[in-house]
Amino acid sequence: MRVYVPLTLSGLAEAYRTGELGAGRLPGHGVTPALREWYPSEFDEDQEYAALGFAALASLRLLAADAGAPRRRVVVAVDVPDGAVSADPAGPGALWVDGPVRLARAAAVHVDAADAEPDVASAAQALPAADGGDDGAQSVVDRAEDHELLWYATQEIPNLLGPTA
Repeated sequence: MRVYVPLTLSGLAEAYRTGELGAGRLPGHGVTPALREWYPSEFDEDQEYAALGFAALASLRLLAADAGAPRRRVVVAVDVPDGAVSADPAGPGALWVDGPVRLARAAAVHVDAADAEPDVASAAQALPAADGGDDGAQSVVDRAEDHELLWYATQEIPNLLGPTA
């Protein structure tokens, strides 16, 4: 099963250093029965894109909790055995992956372009208010979500991380 694991650039650097996305249960998003029900489509790609979007929002939540992380959302797409995944009732497509998950299982990395950083930074700051129902804050979060995550091959991770990789 393809699972989209939310991270930050700091988290990606740690995964690159250790070779693992995490040793325990990891939160992720994928095409689950709940997501298929929430977003019926005849195209699997549409549902995969929806799962990626949920993971990008989860990455934004990680950024909101880590003021020191660079303001770019990161999602790692990994392929794991179906038996390593369990549903998380937190929302459509939410799931848990039993770790450890080796970074070598990654199919791709999705990351915001550098020009998205100001909108992502504002969205991370506005997220608590948006969660509380503030429409103005939600529009700030929506602006960040308007930025498409770029696709990178796993071989490009060192370039994404820069000289600290």
